[in-house]
Amino acid sequence: MYAVRLHAFGPADNLRYEEVKDPEPGPGQVRIHVEAAGVHLIDTSIRSGEAGPFPLPELPAILGREVAGVVDALGDGVDPQWLGRRVVAHLGPASGGYAELAIANAAALHALPDDLAFDAAVAMIGTGRTAMGILEVAEVTADDVVLVTAAAGGIGSLLVQAARRIGATVIGAAGGPAKVATVQQLGADIAVDYLQPDWTSTIRSALDGRAVSVIFDGVGGALGRQSLEVIGLGGRLLMYGGSAGDWTSLSTMDLYTYGISAAVPIGPRLLQRPGGLRPLEEKALAAAATRELVPLIGTHFPLREAAAAHKALVSRATTGKVVLIP
Repeated sequence: MYAVRLHAFGPADNLRYEEVKDPEPGPGQVRIHVEAAGVHLIDTSIRSGEAGPFPLPELPAILGREVAGVVDALGDGVDPQWLGRRVVAHLGPASGGYAELAIANAAALHALPDDLAFDAAVAMIGTGRTAMGILEVAEVTADDVVLVTAAAGGIGSLLVQAARRIGATVIGAAGGPAKVATVQQLGADIAVDYLQPDWTSTIRSALDGRAVSVIFDGVGGALGRQSLEVIGLGGRLLMYGGSAGDWTSLSTMDLYTYGISAAVPIGPRLLQRPGGLRPLEEKALAAAATRELVPLIGTHFPLREAAAAHKALVSRATTGKVVLIP
């Protein structure tokens, strides 16, 4: 098979498309003929050698933790009914998704309905479950005014849709006219360009005296701090990323001064969630199957162009989920 392997931590160009031996499933495992593989910011951190929630892999390594495709081989002890099934799986820290063939634990598999596309399934198994976990902590109601930064991203686009379905007033902030147009198409009541210096003033004017009660912050940095200008007393700040280069910096005095609460609903809190992650995966996939939530799929890159996919994701040039197609 062909796969993308990392031989040395560093820049995206260290990812090499090369021919390797076909993997074989062990006991309790299946092999998936991959039709779509997800690219995640965590992948770019691992590739660069940065410490994160998972230990760095031994090299050479095949990155990629989200795959969808068709089961083509079974290990010992696996139910024969899985053979030939359309499936999606989150591979966990072991990864191996940037390949034509990937190994997954049978316990991690989700069968896919015929009308749920592989790329949509890949978006929901990882990004979707994270969005479900964030929403679980946020407890958004129809009375809330919700601001989503990075609203044109994979997680942000799902949060916009979910908050609208709940009945909240939703503000989507994104960078540049094209992404703002995407946010409008997602159904946000207000869409603003956070690259404009007066973006928070635009929000205040549009809300006409109301204040934001929930912020979903996926950008961080200076923009995350700016978002606090529109939050009201008793508001909740939920931080799920720092695409600007760093997470929003907060002190105890900030919480006192603004009269808000703050939480990070991902990381250890999500990974150690009572009941595990599978219920969130099931909920995300069910929402996609019924079209309650439609994952925003960005650029499809051929597998051999994984390095280009990493560069585009890190430069924030992408919209929605980035997917590799073997």
